[in-house]
Amino acid sequence: MTEPASMPHNRRETGCPYRPNPDLVKLHEDEVLPRVPVPNSQLGEIDAVLVTRADDARAVLSDPRYEVGFAFDRDWSGPRSVMNQPGVLLNYDGEEHTRYRRMQAGAFTMKRIRALTGVIEQVVDDHLDAVQNAGPGVDLIEAFASPLPLIVICELLGAPAEDRDGILRRSAIASNVDTTLEVQQENFGAMIGYMAELVAAHRLQPGDNILGDLVRDHGGKLSDDELIGMGLDVLVAGHGTLSGMIGLSVLTLLRHPEQLPVLHDDSLTGSAIEELLRLLAVAPPLVRKASTDLTVNGQEVGAGEHVVVSTLMANHGADLPRAGELDLCRKPVPHLAFGYGPHQCVGQQLARLELKTALSRLFRRFPALQLAVPFESIEYRTDGLVFGVQRLPVRW
Repeated sequence: MTEPASMPHNRRETGCPYRPNPDLVKLHEDEVLPRVPVPNSQLGEIDAVLVTRADDARAVLSDPRYEVGFAFDRDWSGPRSVMNQPGVLLNYDGEEHTRYRRMQAGAFTMKRIRALTGVIEQVVDDHLDAVQNAGPGVDLIEAFASPLPLIVICELLGAPAEDRDGILRRSAIASNVDTTLEVQQENFGAMIGYMAELVAAHRLQPGDNILGDLVRDHGGKLSDDELIGMGLDVLVAGHGTLSGMIGLSVLTLLRHPEQLPVLHDDSLTGSAIEELLRLLAVAPPLVRKASTDLTVNGQEVGAGEHVVVSTLMANHGADLPRAGELDLCRKPVPHLAFGYGPHQCVGQQLARLELKTALSRLFRRFPALQLAVPFESIEYRTDGLVFGVQRLPVRW
């Protein structure tokens, strides 16, 4: 079994894919905030102050003086990357960020999300049919957790079905922290080229989807480059994280079958999803950079220094009883699964809907679902920004 560990902010306890690693817990308990290396395929390894306490995390993520990622290092004239692409929300702060976010948020209204409910249910049911036909055993990551959010993204972007394999391959490379800068730039160039074709098609005839909405409502104010960046935002952010959540949620629920009835109670499903989001904390690191000399919990952070927020450790803070245990009946508590502050995930309500639909329908269809291999042999993703299960062999 590969150690369920990823980057320092996301390291897990050996043998348990959701509890923080003891070394991370020890760092959390230290009075002095540690400095840790953070791998980055664009910039190489960077040093950052590790923030693990929920209150400190919220203070950092809500303070505009801690700027997102590397926004002020950008150079639009240089080789393009996710950190150097107009329209990508994580490249902006302040008024610029607010402007782009309002445009993108308009495409994630509750009205549009409700309109997608039937589409998501149909996609889930179609994949469950395929899983059943392929049975009595499959790799649930390949057959369900990975393709489901990809198809929803294609619906959101108006991408043809025949393009899905290419989108999946490019998305996987983009989220891999072990690749070289050259590989990332080549891959991102291909992603830009593909998204440019979609933008051009929507310029001619805006579809009933996010890109179509952006062109119709804001096309006169946005360049093609900006629309490409917004489309890439949806593509990259909307696939890996949700795929990781579905896979790790299924594994966790199979280890706690006594709690599965909660998923069948509509009055409790929402709370159950919040508990899974809090407990599993699969999201990529939340990196900020101090624009001036600042402090975190009384500790100095110099101008230009990076800070990385451990959402996993913050979600498992000592102020929450039994924080390291799954309790689907737990009253929802604040968590950082979607970030916090002005850069909180704009598509979080859609993610909740997809996760709820996928899990509830999966376990209704396959009440006898179980692991097809020993739990100890499960391998985890340790090369990606998002923590998750590499393969999930199941049978029923």
